[in-house]
Amino acid sequence: MDPLAIVALGSVITAGLTVAIGASAAAIGEARALDRGLASLAQQPDESAGITRTLFVGLAFIESSGIYCFVVSLILIFANPFLDLFR
Repeated sequence: MDPLAIVALGSVITAGLTVAIGASAAAIGEARALDRGLASLAQQPDESAGITRTLFVGLAFIESSGIYCFVVSLILIFANPFLDLFR
Protein backbone atom coordinates (compact mmCIF):
# COMPACT_ATOMS: atom_id res chain seq x y z
CA MET A 1 0.00 0.00 0.00
CA ASP A 2 1.24 3.44 -0.79
CA PRO A 3 1.42 6.16 1.91
CA LEU A 4 -1.53 8.06 0.40
CA ALA A 5 -3.83 5.06 0.83
CA ILE A 6 -2.65 4.53 4.40
CA VAL A 7 -3.35 8.16 5.31
CA ALA A 8 -6.77 8.00 3.63
CA LEU A 9 -7.66 4.78 5.46
CA GLY A 10 -6.50 6.22 8.77
CA SER A 11 -8.54 9.36 8.17
CA VAL A 12 -11.72 7.40 7.46
CA ILE A 13 -11.25 5.24 10.55
CA THR A 14 -10.51 8.32 12.67
CA ALA A 15 -13.59 10.09 11.28
CA GLY A 16 -15.77 7.12 12.17
CA LEU A 17 -14.38 6.95 15.70
CA THR A 18 -14.80 10.70 16.10
CA VAL A 19 -18.48 10.54 15.22
CA ALA A 20 -19.10 7.43 17.32
CA ILE A 21 -17.43 8.75 20.45
CA GLY A 22 -18.68 12.31 20.01
CA ALA A 23 -22.29 11.29 19.45
CA SER A 24 -22.36 8.80 22.32
CA ALA A 25 -20.66 11.22 24.72
CA ALA A 26 -23.10 13.98 23.78
CA ALA A 27 -26.06 11.61 24.22
CA ILE A 28 -24.84 10.50 27.65
CA GLY A 29 -24.23 14.11 28.68
CA GLU A 30 -27.68 15.19 27.54
CA ALA A 31 -29.33 12.29 29.34
CA ARG A 32 -27.53 13.10 32.58
CA ALA A 33 -28.36 16.81 32.28
CA LEU A 34 -32.01 16.05 31.58
CA ASP A 35 -32.12 13.66 34.54
CA ARG A 36 -30.76 16.28 36.91
CA GLY A 37 -32.99 18.97 35.42
CA LEU A 38 -36.12 16.91 35.91
CA ALA A 39 -35.05 16.06 39.45
CA SER A 40 -34.59 19.78 40.14
CA LEU A 41 -38.03 20.53 38.69
CA ALA A 42 -39.57 17.86 40.89
CA GLN A 43 -37.94 19.31 44.02
CA GLN A 44 -38.54 23.00 43.23
CA PRO A 45 -41.56 23.45 40.94
CA ASP A 46 -41.70 27.20 41.67
CA GLU A 47 -38.35 27.72 39.91
CA SER A 48 -39.43 25.93 36.74
CA ALA A 49 -38.82 28.91 34.42
CA GLY A 50 -35.22 29.41 35.50
CA ILE A 51 -34.41 25.71 35.61
CA THR A 52 -35.93 25.09 32.18
CA ARG A 53 -34.11 28.03 30.61
CA THR A 54 -30.78 26.94 32.11
CA LEU A 55 -31.43 23.33 31.06
CA PHE A 56 -32.06 24.30 27.43
CA VAL A 57 -28.91 26.44 27.29
CA GLY A 58 -26.89 23.59 28.79
CA LEU A 59 -28.35 21.08 26.34
CA ALA A 60 -27.43 23.37 23.46
CA PHE A 61 -23.81 23.51 24.65
CA ILE A 62 -23.68 19.74 25.06
CA GLU A 63 -25.15 19.17 21.60
CA SER A 64 -22.65 21.57 20.05
CA SER A 65 -19.79 19.28 21.11
CA GLY A 66 -21.39 16.43 19.14
CA ILE A 67 -21.83 18.72 16.14
CA TYR A 68 -18.15 19.75 16.33
CA CYS A 69 -17.15 16.07 16.24
CA PHE A 70 -19.31 15.61 13.15
CA VAL A 71 -17.73 18.64 11.45
CA VAL A 72 -14.23 17.36 12.20
CA SER A 73 -15.12 13.99 10.69
CA LEU A 74 -16.47 15.67 7.54
CA ILE A 75 -13.26 17.65 7.22
CA LEU A 76 -11.21 14.46 7.58
CA ILE A 77 -13.23 12.72 4.88
CA PHE A 78 -13.84 15.44 2.28
CA ALA A 79 -11.21 18.15 2.82
CA ASN A 80 -8.37 16.21 4.38
CA PRO A 81 -5.32 18.47 4.79
CA PHE A 82 -3.04 15.47 5.40
CA LEU A 83 -3.54 14.04 1.93
CA ASP A 84 -1.73 17.02 0.38
CA LEU A 85 1.46 16.01 2.19
CA PHE A 86 1.62 12.72 0.27
CA ARG A 87 0.64 13.85 -3.23
